[in-house]
Amino acid sequence: MSFASSFPITRHIGVRRWIIEGSLVQRDEVVEARTRDDDEESPRCGIRDSERQRKRDAGGYVMRLVSFRTRQDIHFGVVIGGDVVDLVENPHAAGILKARKPRSMLKLLFLGEEGLEAAARVAKRSHRGGESVRKLRDVRLAAPIPRPGKLLALAGNYGEHLRESGHEWAEKALTTPRLFVKPVTSVTGPCDPILYPKNANKIDWEGELGVVIGKAARFVKAKHAMGHVAGYLVVDDVSERSLKVEKGRQAREGDKWFDWLNGKWFDTFAPMGPALVTKDEVPDPHALRLMTKVNGEVKQDASTGQMIFSVAELVEWASRWMTLEPGDVISTGTPSGVGSASGTFLKPGDVVEVEIEKIGRIRNEVVAG
Repeated sequence: MSFASSFPITRHIGVRRWIIEGSLVQRDEVVEARTRDDDEESPRCGIRDSERQRKRDAGGYVMRLVSFRTRQDIHFGVVIGGDVVDLVENPHAAGILKARKPRSMLKLLFLGEEGLEAAARVAKRSHRGGESVRKLRDVRLAAPIPRPGKLLALAGNYGEHLRESGHEWAEKALTTPRLFVKPVTSVTGPCDPILYPKNANKIDWEGELGVVIGKAARFVKAKHAMGHVAGYLVVDDVSERSLKVEKGRQAREGDKWFDWLNGKWFDTFAPMGPALVTKDEVPDPHALRLMTKVNGEVKQDASTGQMIFSVAELVEWASRWMTLEPGDVISTGTPSGVGSASGTFLKPGDVVEVEIEKIGRIRNEVVAG
């Protein structure tokens, strides 16, 4: 299935936001989700390399970065056309890549913009020479950042999802983001299985836009927040809606909340990928079409412009409570169309696909675990 066939040209009404002289401005505007004819994709996970990227000069670093498994380890590299250029022990490594020898995407991100610029130059030079090049279709992708320092997620960041869950959408000026943490053991690859644990009961899907931090942030203001973003990826915040707990437990205040939170924590409950797309390739993260399918049936179809709190606001909010570090991921919340709204839940054998315009698609089968 090509990217173009899955996302026909369409129009969606969403909310667009701008930061103007330090103030948040928001207005309704038509958001167009357009396809591009020049995209190429992996047949397994929907990674694409755009013509715009291929035409950038050597000094740019608009990239799709991936992590992939080898026999010994997990390597990282850059997607160019239908190829992946391996940047681990690359013979063309120079400058900071040669001096620091990063062996993971996380280590690369800690090198900052200088590291990304070097990665772009080395990848293009290596691809021209045909060295350290693998076919994208032949590699087994891991999550772009297999073990991020932190995986933060948002509860209730789309108004329609709040309504379908039986909650009122409070006026934005009178509320704040609801941020929680998923353990890094929940992270899995874009085509790896979602394990259905023996103590689960009602497993649900939540397609979301993931934001990858590229520069440390602490008490950063929204007007400066995008300078701390490296790029974007696709996330499925898989959730157990009816957690099986110990029989005979004495009811306590807060049990319902903690059961909800614990239901987010299972291994493999955060598939992500297929690539880290650098932010210059996605100039407006609030104008992207997001679609989730289960066994080929569309369950979620929305615009990221419908988020209540923007990417910049979420970075600002999170940085109030903790230092955001390179490689940290913020999953920005899910739109309406989750299974719990209709009483439909995942079972072993089901296949979940989450696709976001300009970023790509993840595809995960549910397997008894």
